[in-house]
Amino acid sequence: MRRFLALLGAFALAVGLSGCGYNQIQVADEATKSSWSEVVNQYQRRADLIPNLVATVKGFAEQEREVLTAVTEARSRVGQIRVDPTNPESLKQFEQAQAGMGSALSRLLVVAENYPQLKSDANFRDLQAQLEGTENRIAVARRRYIESLQQYNVLVRQFPVNLTAMVFGYATKQQFTVENEAAIAKPPAVNFERPAAAPK
Repeated sequence: MRRFLALLGAFALAVGLSGCGYNQIQVADEATKSSWSEVVNQYQRRADLIPNLVATVKGFAEQEREVLTAVTEARSRVGQIRVDPTNPESLKQFEQAQAGMGSALSRLLVVAENYPQLKSDANFRDLQAQLEGTENRIAVARRRYIESLQQYNVLVRQFPVNLTAMVFGYATKQQFTVENEAAIAKPPAVNFERPAAAPK
């Protein structure tokens, strides 16, 4: 009889938890973690392209040492940050490091304008295409993360799920924002075609 009551209690608890939104919270929480991992993965992909890009530019433009150093240092700063998406200060540091990386990359790509032989190099063109694709993936991953956070935050604030969230300690999560969101969401220009000469 005692075992039957224990099983009945466990069953009642399971039904109660599923009906109060506990399982929905778990699904939404895991979705935010998964989508954040994809954001980090795409930023890492961009960072992994940097050494080859720097080496290729260096082969043609050794005198651009200041720009090459800035990109390498920005990549190093990005690699040193261990971001916790639940910590606003950690997120801010991550965002600043990524913005610095984007800015340094943009300067490097502008430098390439001055070297026609670099722009015609097959390795450089391949890296250019990969970088453009990665920037697009970053924008998509960030959008998905923001959407998953929105769904989670709405869920844990809705009645009666908000009661379950309070009992189990699930609070709303910090949204991923940047100081200049429009600038960071737009991939850097990687088109190195020279404009046509003006007619004389």
